[in-house]
Amino acid sequence: MEIYDELLRWAEDRGIELHGVAPRPILGRGMGMVATKPIKANERILLVPTSALRSLDTVRAKVKTRLPKDTKAHAILAADLALDNPTSKNYRPWNAVVPSRESISSSLPLAWDTRLHPYLPKPAQALLRAQQSKFARDWAAVQQSSLDTTITRQDFQHAWLLVNTRTFYHETARTARLPKDDRMVLQPVADLFNHAADDGCEVAFSPASFTITADRAYTAGDEVCICYGSHPNDFLLAEYGFVLSRNRWDEACLDDAVVPELSPAQRGLLEARGFLGGYVLDAGTVCYRTQVALRLLCCASSSSSVREWEALVDEGEDGGEGLQGEVDGLLVNILKKYRGVVQATITELETLEVGEAGQREMLRTRWHQIGVLIDRTIERLGS
Repeated sequence: MEIYDELLRWAEDRGIELHGVAPRPILGRGMGMVATKPIKANERILLVPTSALRSLDTVRAKVKTRLPKDTKAHAILAADLALDNPTSKNYRPWNAVVPSRESISSSLPLAWDTRLHPYLPKPAQALLRAQQSKFARDWAAVQQSSLDTTITRQDFQHAWLLVNTRTFYHETARTARLPKDDRMVLQPVADLFNHAADDGCEVAFSPASFTITADRAYTAGDEVCICYGSHPNDFLLAEYGFVLSRNRWDEACLDDAVVPELSPAQRGLLEARGFLGGYVLDAGTVCYRTQVALRLLCCASSSSSVREWEALVDEGEDGGEGLQGEVDGLLVNILKKYRGVVQATITELETLEVGEAGQREMLRTRWHQIGVLIDRTIERLGS
């Protein structure tokens, strides 16, 4: 804990105010922020003055001038981090507590053995592909620059992933002119708050500061969290390297279950209407896109015509209880078949020997969660 005590002293010198919270080890969750005394709802627990932020304004001049002019903020901040001197007093206490290269590489799929990537669920794979493209673009910008050539790809990837996982949105009169993705800052101390399974504490910013305000009353010893956004676990896995055991925003992608059931002609009809793919279910509902695709399958196998299906789509109708019953029955059968695919994936991961054991366990956990969502839907619709 000594390095965290040093961080807090360093933060206090920069005007960062903590009220009733402090970093503590959280069982199974690394470090987090914990209430050190009773906290009232709406009580301000953290203030970070703008002067303490790491932003485009604090990036050393040589980074901004030597990188290509069209370089994104993500790459600029990462290059600045990669050039940090470990013994420098400026950010040494903060650098000492951010995740190590080994830790962040172990948890984030971008740094995993690529042979594990096909085992990510489809939405996580899509996010990973986007990350790979952005990282390749940003690393190319560093390589094309006249920056210190001692920055290795591993150095830059570590810094890039720190920026990807630890930045906050921040808009000022100047950054409002930038693309939304470039309005990012690093906040020492504020980045120690873990993600909440519910709404979490309120995070707000102004030209003068960032503040975090308690969303409810806390007793001493309670973990205090913020919300990174209303994200399902596939997003959290790809972007942050963890999944929640209880996530009210979680959902399962059904593309691999539904799309193979469609004929080429049906796929063409759905694509023309903007309804091909993007099929999901959550703990209580099946998305409208899935319902539209399944109604097409039911119409094709009954006396109903495609024209009637088109009319349902145009009018936003469900076809009544009769058609909805067919849709539910068809979905149950499709989900039962897909449940076997999910279980086969879990079984395969149990015998796989690539990557790290913790990474494979994370994937097994995620596929088990998807299986539970499917089982609950089968039970709900099949009863």
